[in-house]
Amino acid sequence: MLRIGENLNVIVKRIGAAMKEKDPGPIQEMALAEAKKGVDFIDINIGPARKGGAELMEWIVKTVQEVVPDIPLSLDTSNIEAMEAGLSVHKGKALINSIMARQERMDALIPLAKKYDAACIALLWGPQGMPRDENERSELTVTLVSAMLEAGISPEDIYVDPIVTPVNVQQDQINSMFNFMMMLPEISEALAPGIRSTCGLSNCSNGAPNHLRPIINQTCLVILEKYGMYSAIVDAFDDKLTGFCKGEYQNIKKVIWDVCDGKELDTDSLSKEEIDYLKTARILLGHSLYSDSWLEI
Repeated sequence: MLRIGENLNVIVKRIGAAMKEKDPGPIQEMALAEAKKGVDFIDINIGPARKGGAELMEWIVKTVQEVVPDIPLSLDTSNIEAMEAGLSVHKGKALINSIMARQERMDALIPLAKKYDAACIALLWGPQGMPRDENERSELTVTLVSAMLEAGISPEDIYVDPIVTPVNVQQDQINSMFNFMMMLPEISEALAPGIRSTCGLSNCSNGAPNHLRPIINQTCLVILEKYGMYSAIVDAFDDKLTGFCKGEYQNIKKVIWDVCDGKELDTDSLSKEEIDYLKTARILLGHSLYSDSWLEI
């Protein structure tokens, strides 16, 4: 699975301060560190950047590509002018993160994707906000992807994001998202074969205790891989997560996929680590109710 590094983010204290001061040191240091971890894209999240956003995005794209010229950037901001400023100086094919299924956002951003030959994340956030279930996700996909295709964007440049939510808040939404991923190949076949997918993986563990976040993220990634997820926006420095993306830990992956398939597993034959991932898969799939102590039960 392709990895989009999430760590060059304005909410990271050191990075946010560097963005504010236009200090290239921490920005380039983080970009180089993510590149060393082998990410396929580097996401640059400057937030809303209402004041001076265009200048900031142009500066940061140039700053990053100065030291990491061979890794494409994912540009993340709600500021339309800032998005275009970044696209206009980006070398190679950028990724727009993201375009909501709202008419005003589609009207503003889809032409930019076409103008600058950028790939784009089709975020399934509609006029009423968060889709209620997999069926609403499907409807939003048809609306958003159809508009992109009509504008001349190729299917391979469209990354559908079904929206990952915190499992400790909206456990049912996690299961709905998995159900949608199982439906996406059929939707893609009907619209245009070749459509890709991505997600903000770390959202699934938002609000969980810090020591539990990695196993939630890793387990969610393995389930999403089973259901065809093409890429994910991830913590570039979670080495075990990277291992899963590269096909390592096949024993753990088998346990998680067996849970997905509804198989009864003999826990006496499993290691403590495998049992922890089994329990986490059951939480994410809605087989068990979430609590911060699920690994202790």
